[in-house]
Amino acid sequence: MAKTAQEKLDAKREKEYNKTHKHMYKLKPGDIVFDILNYLFFGLFTLSCIFPFYYLFINTISDNKLVQRGMINFYPRGIHFQNYLSLTNVNDLGNAFIVSITRTIFGTVLMVLATAFVGYVVTKQEMWHRSFWYRFIVITMYFNAGLIATYLNMVMLGLTNNYMVYIIPGIVAPYNIILVKTYIESIPGELEESAFIDGASYFTVFRKLIWPLSKPILATVAIFGAVGHWNSFQDSLLYMTNAPSLMTLQHRLYIYLNQSSNIASMMNTSGAGAAAQFENLLNVKVIKYTISMISVIPILLVYPFMQRFFEKGIMLGAVKG
Repeated sequence: MAKTAQEKLDAKREKEYNKTHKHMYKLKPGDIVFDILNYLFFGLFTLSCIFPFYYLFINTISDNKLVQRGMINFYPRGIHFQNYLSLTNVNDLGNAFIVSITRTIFGTVLMVLATAFVGYVVTKQEMWHRSFWYRFIVITMYFNAGLIATYLNMVMLGLTNNYMVYIIPGIVAPYNIILVKTYIESIPGELEESAFIDGASYFTVFRKLIWPLSKPILATVAIFGAVGHWNSFQDSLLYMTNAPSLMTLQHRLYIYLNQSSNIASMMNTSGAGAAAQFENLLNVKVIKYTISMISVIPILLVYPFMQRFFEKGIMLGAVKG
């Protein structure tokens, strides 16, 4: 099919554009050296970040006797997964895992919902005493009553030995509210105005306009919340003294890590292979590596899928002060 005059003109213009910019952006020797050094530096930096996790992993799946001697450095030897399978027999570890998973899911979801709504509300000039409430939220980032007062407050609220102590205190996070507020203020106000003209309420605007447009910053906030909930064990340590069934996975692993030399006595094992399994688990170094890897794996699996939202949210949330 013959090309039209316009298509020929467009092809000619594209050819001239490519020729001009190819000459304009031709790399000089200094640019090539810089690019090589740049890629080399960030490549080595990336490897230095990844290697500790890789080192932990290969030591948890290698022969335990070789690990104890420090002979596993760059690749696994005598591969097996008995260390991970054996930890499933530790008392209450499965229940602690469920507690950590549920608190991470519920705590993160509620925190994101509250953060998004409060962040939207404080952007409205017509909010009653808006400046006061926003400053009141921000000031809590810099001042707190301390550990003892916080503990006594939780006791008076009846949250000690209560699952809700994991959820309620973290629903409102001032730093995350600031991020969301700043991001929402970067959204063109004309979009809201057109929605209000069409008769939409504040809640409708929030649900159908602000929420979808704020997904990058909300994903960033979700990462902060999920990592914080998953890694937290201090609240379990302080508030679950009489409720061992509500201890988190991190708290349980912390206890076992400190008592790793006696972990064999915590195993519910039986049968002919018990002696071999005990011998396998009494390797303190391997136990520490395995426990550390278990606590890290979930975040390593989730974070790569949220990385693109994380970067976009942080950059866009920092546009306005």
